[in-house]
Amino acid sequence: MNPPTIEPVHCKKKERLGFSLLLLLGLTTIFSFFILYTPNHFKFILKQDLHWRKFLFKSNHDYETCDLFNGQWIPDHNGTLYTNGSCLTIPDSKNCQKYGRKDVDYLNWRWKPDGCDLRRFDAKNFLQIVRGKTLVFIGDSVARNHMESLLCLLSQEQTAIDMNKDANDRFRTWYFPTHNFTIKVLWTKFLVIAEERVFNGTNTGVYDMHLDRIEKNWTQKLPGADYVIISSGHWFFRQIYLYENGNVIGCVYCDAKNISNVKPSVALGKAFQTSLKYINDCKECGKLTLLRTFTPAHFEKGSWNTGGRCNRTIPYNDKQINLGGSEWEFKIAQIEEVEKVKKNGQNKGKRFEALDVTKAMMMRPDGHPDIHWNNQWMKGYSDCVHWCLPGPIDVWNDLFMTVLRKEHYSSLT
Repeated sequence: MNPPTIEPVHCKKKERLGFSLLLLLGLTTIFSFFILYTPNHFKFILKQDLHWRKFLFKSNHDYETCDLFNGQWIPDHNGTLYTNGSCLTIPDSKNCQKYGRKDVDYLNWRWKPDGCDLRRFDAKNFLQIVRGKTLVFIGDSVARNHMESLLCLLSQEQTAIDMNKDANDRFRTWYFPTHNFTIKVLWTKFLVIAEERVFNGTNTGVYDMHLDRIEKNWTQKLPGADYVIISSGHWFFRQIYLYENGNVIGCVYCDAKNISNVKPSVALGKAFQTSLKYINDCKECGKLTLLRTFTPAHFEKGSWNTGGRCNRTIPYNDKQINLGGSEWEFKIAQIEEVEKVKKNGQNKGKRFEALDVTKAMMMRPDGHPDIHWNNQWMKGYSDCVHWCLPGPIDVWNDLFMTVLRKEHYSSLT
């Protein structure tokens, strides 16, 4: 038997080298053909990548067909994303556990919209989206409460730098240097000009409100904002004389002769109409404005100054809330004004939406500080207007991020 033929090693190497050169030449030819005859090849690749990301966004949480603002609170024992120990910016007035709140069940619920799941807040993704941007909160102390919740949620990634505040701590700026992201809060009671009547040097609690005149304390600080969240409401539950063009047109909670009695919700709607028109006409204001709808107080057995409390420990269900009261009228008035400005805003490249948290928060009488706050200026009074941190208010930023992500990805296409 003849021994097997052994091919020289150098012959095998030459054969492999020749094959590799032919393969490389073929791939180069195909790629060159693609470059020459596909002018928008890079755009094509980018577009496919964006479509894929949008697919992932929609497939996991189909918000296109889901109403985020109707649903139920369901048990959730996954824990909060921050604690009153991990977030260094919680003010004493919202630090309920620090000031004696012992129950924790109010933290073990999450908002479940009908027809989909609400994604939990993702601090890293949020900061990526808002890199180089400015977010402005406009409104009263509840708007500030919203901002304080966002600061705590973002503290998972970075604690913001407190840049500046005015003498009365009404206007404040926070900065995230690694993402060049700025948060501002602009305090205003009514959004429009309103002056409290003074009698013999004493404030009366009665206001003269000019519904067609915007308050400049916040508007002069607004230019440069990329995103705006505007809100107001609680100050409208008091005696207010209403003016347009300098003339009295009605009054809230008045029995004055020859003056029409006007619902608070009507006054609120007109104030928002003036404010949203200003934002829409502002050339240096952002493209996305969200109106955060009214959130109720939950005083029981009295009001804030007559011994009212809010010491419940579990949420209401939807059968325990009143959808016909003044809180609901406020929400309807706000949404109507958003719908009015939407079309005109689109023509100017701006988007107006409602962040409708009213129903969700009507169900959370257990989420307020009650007596568990540092009430050094109001000893003995319960706070049933603001919200504990952490607490149910954090869902506002879950919802905000959902709207923001949708806006961000749609702007990339």
